[in-house]
Amino acid sequence: MHPLHLFAYCPRCGSHRFVENDASSKRCEDCGFVYYLNPKASVAAFVMDHRSRLLVCRRAFEPSRGMLDLPGGFTECGETAEEAVVRELSEEIGWKPRSMRYLFSYPNIYRYSGFDVHTMDLFFLCRSDEPLDHLTPHDDVASCFWLSREAIHPDEFAFQSMRQAITRLLGDDSCWCAD
Repeated sequence: MHPLHLFAYCPRCGSHRFVENDASSKRCEDCGFVYYLNPKASVAAFVMDHRSRLLVCRRAFEPSRGMLDLPGGFTECGETAEEAVVRELSEEIGWKPRSMRYLFSYPNIYRYSGFDVHTMDLFFLCRSDEPLDHLTPHDDVASCFWLSREAIHPDEFAFQSMRQAITRLLGDDSCWCAD
């Protein structure tokens, strides 16, 4: 099934002759408009405390309610990925990082309202030298807590991109030492 199968009409002219153009686009046979399905940018933060523990969150809502997650979310229009990390951390756990480092990205599919949203998840490392015992869950986070490196199991995380990122992080000794 084409990823844009739910879009039956051209958004420009309203024609029902809105057909598959290629694997990631549809084209209107009447007005020529082409709509591309490009991934939505999303950010996630590996928040490490002064003891090199990782902050994990439990999801409060679907998709994957109750599973583990990292703080983060979708970028907004006009926002950089770094600004999105700061905003999401503030919204979800009430903390603003002083610094962050981009690590890597993975594609993902996020099911929302019956539609598969293709995402490009950008992962950042954020460290804190002070104790972060004051963090409280907000927004779409049910709870948040710290895990040691040995207690982290990638298969307990909600999304494929997250499981890949956690696996990669676990194998990178440089991320577990203070910068």
